[in-house]
Amino acid sequence: MIDAILSIFLHLDQLLPAVFNDYGSWIYLILFLVIFCETGLVFTPFLPGDSLLFAAGALTATSELSVFGLWGILLVAAIAGDAVNYKVGRFFGKQVSKSRFINQKHLEKAHTYFEEYGGKAIILGRFLPIVRTFVPFLAGMSEMSSARFFTYNVVGALIWVTSFLFTGYLFGQLSFVKTHFSSIILGIMVVSFLPIVIDAVRCKFKR
Repeated sequence: MIDAILSIFLHLDQLLPAVFNDYGSWIYLILFLVIFCETGLVFTPFLPGDSLLFAAGALTATSELSVFGLWGILLVAAIAGDAVNYKVGRFFGKQVSKSRFINQKHLEKAHTYFEEYGGKAIILGRFLPIVRTFVPFLAGMSEMSSARFFTYNVVGALIWVTSFLFTGYLFGQLSFVKTHFSSIILGIMVVSFLPIVIDAVRCKFKR
């Protein structure tokens, strides 16, 4: 399964054109659903995010797909996904808070953290695979205020979708990028996970 997922990630430059040839404009909906599920469902953090945006941007440069139309659709998907994830987390947070097995002080600390620093976590979390799937859920669970979450949700989604989609649009069709697409996608994945690894190492040494 891991090999299959990795193969999809590394060959999106071949997969997306094939999907477009088979389904035409339905690819807008397909890409919307992938980004929505990757950001909105805690059990699908394995779906492609950064790499998919980059590959989709590259596809718009050589096809009839509108880069600005796709940008708007994927922006909505990213915002809506986080919003749903937040609401689900908020619902479960209320149920958990009633449990006598949960330390209420921990929930209060989580709430304080997201009120003070949650904006940075939501924006920066967009660029961290897996993490971006769980941050909105935890923000809702800790009852971060809806207004603050919505603001940072929109800002984070705007930066994330715009940067990767238009980078793919501008550079995805360069001969070097096309030749080394798998290596570049792998590089994006490594760089995305690097902050998590560095933070884990720092925490270990600090402890």
